[in-house]
Amino acid sequence: MKKSLLALAVLGAFAGAAQAQNSVTIYGIVDTGVVYTSKAVNAAGTGTGSKFGLNSGNIQGSRIGFRGIEDLGGGLSAVFNLETGFRNDTGVLDDSKTTNTLFRRKSVVGLAGGFGTVLLGRQTDYADTISAMTSVGDFGFLTGGVGHNLDRLEGTRTNNSVSYTTKSLSGFTGNLMYGFGEQAGQTSAGQAFGLGGKYENGPLGLGINYYQSKQGTTPSDTSLLVGTTGLGDATNAGNSAAKVLNVVASYQFGPARVYGNYSRVKQDLNTGSPTAFASKTLAGANKVDVYELGTAYSLTPSLKLLGAVTHSRANFNSSSKGKLTQVSLGTDYWLSKRTDLYAFVANVRASNMANSGVFSDATGNAATGGADASQTVVAMGIRHKF
Repeated sequence: MKKSLLALAVLGAFAGAAQAQNSVTIYGIVDTGVVYTSKAVNAAGTGTGSKFGLNSGNIQGSRIGFRGIEDLGGGLSAVFNLETGFRNDTGVLDDSKTTNTLFRRKSVVGLAGGFGTVLLGRQTDYADTISAMTSVGDFGFLTGGVGHNLDRLEGTRTNNSVSYTTKSLSGFTGNLMYGFGEQAGQTSAGQAFGLGGKYENGPLGLGINYYQSKQGTTPSDTSLLVGTTGLGDATNAGNSAAKVLNVVASYQFGPARVYGNYSRVKQDLNTGSPTAFASKTLAGANKVDVYELGTAYSLTPSLKLLGAVTHSRANFNSSSKGKLTQVSLGTDYWLSKRTDLYAFVANVRASNMANSGVFSDATGNAATGGADASQTVVAMGIRHKF
């Protein structure tokens, strides 16, 4: 009897140890707010007017995810992360570019250890990591339309990709990523690659990232997908579609965090010189430079005041150039570690180009485009993390 009890105790100890070494975490974000937009273009594109709406994902896209780790021994672990996006104002999947993409936000599996982490699947490039030092971390999608959708600071979701991220080495972390185009007979068609790194030491934060992608029938860069077909531009297969460089910096001065960043975007396939005013958009430019300065000031541990100025300069492959400037102000009040209330106001002004509109929703597309040289958005909402 004593031997049986001892055996059961030993087995129980081993079972407990095994369970402790393996875990699966369910997490998510629900972000919703009321948004007012001035001079919004109607669905028919025939006029403008004020618009009120309830939007999902004003700061961060609403999502639910599963993250797991298994201890394989010897300092090696198997890891996975599955994450899907949804619009909690309507309950539908947030799936604008393809159909039936359950884990649109992330779907990876890999190994982690003293060497770093290797992940395979659908994932964002390293711009998603360093964006925490920019207005993306404070205002989220609100600064997407003025430039961050184009300069990919919100991260580029890349299909069929392999990434390697180093461990932190005295504050420095590096990342490499490659996305397969998977087109027979033409390896370069649809491929993408990224190279990034960050340095964090006390109040100082620095980051850099480069991302380049090429067109193809099945481009790994999901921003190159057309409509809901899940396909790219086969006629330009193998040609460079996007070259993006991001440089960011952040410094904490007591209660105030001050940041600045610069991005250069080249879209080599935009070879035309649009003459129509409505055609002069950031997406149609050949080259765009994005500049930004901002701050987050903590009045109390729970209350922050936010401000940012984002300026984009677009070159339309000729003497024609345009500018967009957005001023964003806001406040963020944390009711707890997981729940906050926010209020934002932003105004974007266009010069010699079409106004892309202030608000960019969780699909990564401008929710409305201002037909005037100026457009203002006011957003108030609640975000809960679990």
